[in-house]
Amino acid sequence: MDNNTVLKLLVVDDSKMMRDAIRTMFEDDPHIDVVGEAADGISALEAVKKYNPDVITMDVAMPVMDGITTLKHLMIKNPKPVVMLSSLTVVGATVTFDALRYGAVDFISKPSALEGSTIEHQVEDIRSKVRFAAGVEVNAIKYIRRNHPNGQALNAPLTGSCKKVVTFGAAEGGYGSMLKIIPHLQANDNTAYMASIYATPEHVDAFTEYLNSCSSVFVKRAKHGEEIKPGVCYLNVGSDYMTVHKTDMAYSLHINPAPFASRKGAVDMLMFSAADITEENCIGVILSGSGADGSEGLEEVIRMGGQAIVQDPHSCLSKDMALAALERSDVEWVISDSEIADKVNSLVS
Repeated sequence: MDNNTVLKLLVVDDSKMMRDAIRTMFEDDPHIDVVGEAADGISALEAVKKYNPDVITMDVAMPVMDGITTLKHLMIKNPKPVVMLSSLTVVGATVTFDALRYGAVDFISKPSALEGSTIEHQVEDIRSKVRFAAGVEVNAIKYIRRNHPNGQALNAPLTGSCKKVVTFGAAEGGYGSMLKIIPHLQANDNTAYMASIYATPEHVDAFTEYLNSCSSVFVKRAKHGEEIKPGVCYLNVGSDYMTVHKTDMAYSLHINPAPFASRKGAVDMLMFSAADITEENCIGVILSGSGADGSEGLEEVIRMGGQAIVQDPHSCLSKDMALAALERSDVEWVISDSEIADKVNSLVS
């Protein structure tokens, strides 16, 4: 974002108190100007025509037209970076994943005194995510259809032994990136997938279930000591270290709490262990996120003869992890998140 650029924000929420609160959050921000408000989806679509905002915050539950329906209309007629507002409940998380499928850039939780963090921390989270979203280019939206119409997954691990592993690392913006990738991965009879993402365990639990309902691979939370099976994608939270180990003729997962909670290192640990065990049969993929976690691990993947992919920073909500990886290593494929699944499928087939 240029230091002199002032971006226009449209606030959409049926609660006047919440609209006023969000407006107040950005009163002293020299780069964000709240140009308008709307109390429902129909009014929001009219306000978009009137104000041509650069970024929109949108409530999920609204009268007349709800946020998800409004998002669908917006992305068809006049795509804009949208940040959805939702609760931290599992049900709310599912709704926000729907929003990401339909093209929202990110989601934020409404400030609440009931949450563990302070109100000040929650407000700064909202400000940060809106600023991030305002700088994101809206590319063609890759709509993800559920693999099973009723949302009940029928996929299952494949028989046989795992020969190849694909490792993913993500943080801020990772939900959106992974939604464009994992549902499009092929259930290959010799390849397993594993991802470490920095998010709360409750959200990752809901995200795992959601991904499994719209993916060909079987998506599950990683468990300590389990054998790695082909056709499975194992998800892990960044507060734990997930590592790959070899036992007899099979690979297994070890899950242990990260020894230094304040230092991100889960992606590095995953990629180091996978590369050292599987060597040239390892693929490392760095996605959106802040910080530099994964850059050393991806370097090890390359050193051991594996292949490396980095999400194009221009398609990242947060560019830090991608830029750190590119600065440290000579990466062959730097592509947008919507292209990564096809590349991975071609490499493992």
